[in-house]
Amino acid sequence: MMSYTEMAQLEVMNAIANIRSQEYLDALRHTLSLFFAERAQKAIDKMWDEGTFDQNKLDELRGQHLRTPYKQ
Repeated sequence: MMSYTEMAQLEVMNAIANIRSQEYLDALRHTLSLFFAERAQKAIDKMWDEGTFDQNKLDELRGQHLRTPYKQ
């Protein structure tokens, strides 16, 4: 039996195989962005409802620089 990761890889490979234009590539990127944004929002909403994420934590994160520094 295939793992979920393997099944997902096959689905993505099938989608990529059918990209024939910049328009299709842009649409795929947009769809993937929406998918992951929705998942992130649901996770944040769950943490908010459980009380593990609140306005104080949000304010704390807002002031932080969380990007990974690039080596030169």
